[in-house]
Amino acid sequence: MRPTRSSLRRAAAIAVAGTLVTGSLLGAPAQAAPASPASPDAAAALADQLGARAAGTYADASGKMIVAVTDAAAARQVRAAGATAKIVTRGADKLAAATAELERSAKIPGTAWWTDPATNQVVVSVDSTVTGAKLERVRAAAARTGGTVRIEAEAGVLTTRISGGQAIYTGGYRCSLGFNVRSGTTYYFLTAGHCTNLGSTWYSNSSQTSVLGTRAGTSFPGNDYGIVRYSIASQPGNVYLYNGSYQDITAAGNAFVGQAVKRSGSTTGLRSGSVQATGATVNYAEGSVSGLIRTNVCAEGGDSGGSLFAGSTALGLTSGGSGNCSSGGTTYFQPVTEPLSVYGVSVY
Repeated sequence: MRPTRSSLRRAAAIAVAGTLVTGSLLGAPAQAAPASPASPDAAAALADQLGARAAGTYADASGKMIVAVTDAAAARQVRAAGATAKIVTRGADKLAAATAELERSAKIPGTAWWTDPATNQVVVSVDSTVTGAKLERVRAAAARTGGTVRIEAEAGVLTTRISGGQAIYTGGYRCSLGFNVRSGTTYYFLTAGHCTNLGSTWYSNSSQTSVLGTRAGTSFPGNDYGIVRYSIASQPGNVYLYNGSYQDITAAGNAFVGQAVKRSGSTTGLRSGSVQATGATVNYAEGSVSGLIRTNVCAEGGDSGGSLFAGSTALGLTSGGSGNCSSGGTTYFQPVTEPLSVYGVSVY
C-alpha cells in the first residue's frame, strides 16, 4: 500500500520528535565522577558514617581504597566518594559482637585479635604459650561466633620485651625514642608506656650520665605510650634511619591496612613492611592493650617505643610482638595520634 501525504507527514513528525528526544537524552549531564580517588582518611570517615552497613577499609595492591559494605545502596555511596566498594555479609555490628565474645571468653596472655576487612572476619592469633585448656577456650569462643572468627597461629611468644629511633635508658633498661614533640616552647619525646613505667629519669647513654629528661606521663596497660619532658635544649623533629641520614617528621596520621611503613629502633635499626590491621587487641603477660596497629615489620629487644612512620608522617610507637629480624615476625604499634591528643603536643 502506497503511503499518503498525511501519513508521510506523520512519520516525519515522529522521526523529528524521536531525534529531539534522543538529543535531549544525550545532552543531559552524566553523573559526575569524583574529582580524585578517596584518601585513606576519607574512606575511613565514610565507613564510620555508614555505621553497621560498613565493615572496614583497606588499600588494595594498587593503593586504591576499598570499603567493605553490606548493601548496594552503601556501595553506591562508596563509589560516589571515589573508593571501591566490596559487598560483604557481616557488618560492623556483627564483627563487634564477635570481638566482644573474645573479650569475654578468650582474654588470655599470648592471644591477640583484630578485624580483617579483606576477609570480613575477626582474626584471633595464638602464640606458642596458648595450648591445652587455654587453646580450647579460644576455640570454643570462636565457634560461638558462627564463622565470624578464625584462629591463626602466631610464631614465637607475644611480649613487650622488644624494647624512632635511637636508644634511651633508665635503670637497667634500654628502649627506643619514638618521636620528639612539643607544646609551644616546651619539648618532649614519646615512647612506649611499658618503657616509661620502668623509670622516671631518662638518659641518652648506657652509663646513665647524660640526662635527657623526666617522665611527664605514662599509660600501660590499656594503652602503651608515655611522655618525657626534656631537661636540655630543643631537639630535631626527625627519625634516625641508621644509615647516617634522617627522616624529617612533619605530620602525624592514622595507619591504614595495606600501607607501606618503616620502623626505626635501637636494636635492629631501620626495617620496613606493611600494615596488616588496625584496632588490634593484644593480651601481653603484663596486661592487655587495645587499638594497636599490626604489621609484618620485625623488631627485637630494645626496639620498644621506636618510631613507626610513612614518609614524613608519624604513625605509631613500637609496643610488642613476636618473632625476630632473622626469621621474621609480627610487631604491634601504639597509634601516635592518641598520646599527641592526650598530652596536647605535636610533632614538628
